[in-house]
Amino acid sequence: MPDKESISRLTTDAIDLLQQLISIQSFSKEEDGTANAISQFLSSHNIDFRRKGNNIWAYNKNFDPAKPTILLNSHHDTVKPNPGWTKDPFKPEIQDGKLYGLGSNDAGGCLVSLIATFRYFYDKNDLPYNIAVAATAEEENSGFNGIESILEDLGNIDLVIVGEPTKMQMAIAEKGLLVLDCVAHGKTGHAAREEGDNAIYKALKDIEWFRDYRFEKVSQFLGPVKMTVTVIKAGEQHNVVPNECHFVVDIRLTDQYNHQEVIGIIRQHVQSEIKPRSTRLKPSFISPEHPIVKAGLEMGLTTYGSPTSSDQSVIPYTSIKIGPGDSARSHTADEFIYLKETEDGVGKYVEILERMMGLQI
Repeated sequence: MPDKESISRLTTDAIDLLQQLISIQSFSKEEDGTANAISQFLSSHNIDFRRKGNNIWAYNKNFDPAKPTILLNSHHDTVKPNPGWTKDPFKPEIQDGKLYGLGSNDAGGCLVSLIATFRYFYDKNDLPYNIAVAATAEEENSGFNGIESILEDLGNIDLVIVGEPTKMQMAIAEKGLLVLDCVAHGKTGHAAREEGDNAIYKALKDIEWFRDYRFEKVSQFLGPVKMTVTVIKAGEQHNVVPNECHFVVDIRLTDQYNHQEVIGIIRQHVQSEIKPRSTRLKPSFISPEHPIVKAGLEMGLTTYGSPTSSDQSVIPYTSIKIGPGDSARSHTADEFIYLKETEDGVGKYVEILERMMGLQI
């Protein structure tokens, strides 16, 4: 089993770091303060690290390029606090075993637990895997200056553990996102006469298709692909038949389809012009037969498919999402994480890695 004394010591340091991070505003694209704090923390523990923008990463002391590498990753940016907060979101407060503060649950608890896990393995000799850690930016807004911007710098990565609040259960699949801007084209005319070709009526046929269509393949862990029309706009005057109707479709992909397959199917069935905003945010899946999933199952952890997105969507490597905290608390007023969850996170992260690496436990 993991060294309980080491886990306890590392957890204490992790909670201290988390309180420091909470006290520093770190909205997406404004994470320089927390990036500095993480850099100072690593320096204080004699860990060499690299930094690019507001992304910080490090490798274990005995890194061997001939060995496969496991990356521990989570983010240090936050959303802005919603108006429902009754506490100061930037004042870490411990009450009844809970640590309150913006980003405490999403994803500060995960990040500091992963940093503690990295420190646990940092100077160990003869590990069968390299262990790396990356504290990254712009996850909450899917920005381009987060983990995506350092993928080439990280080198070869064989597995990524993405820290997000999952109650320390294993999210082995995650939905991707595709947003379509659609335009139905018609012809203007006077509404009082039989003139024109109403773009709204043409759009309605396509909107009904988006509502009713069911993709053939259904994911075991994520269910069906989900399509939702969320925005519609047409016309400027009550007496003019509109020649264009614009609408937006939010599509949540599963591991059964990639973006181009979904776009191809849609274009076969709708008349409207469709334009994808982006094909960056991809679905992900890790086999239940992967060694890390098997290790987690041996520990009594469960697997599930996650409907919420994370940096997994832009990571091109095999990945699994797991972390302390509860996603139901993410982005909520008076966000918190239980102190016990952080200690449990460090212990389980260490144990699942030791089991996967075949170390004596």
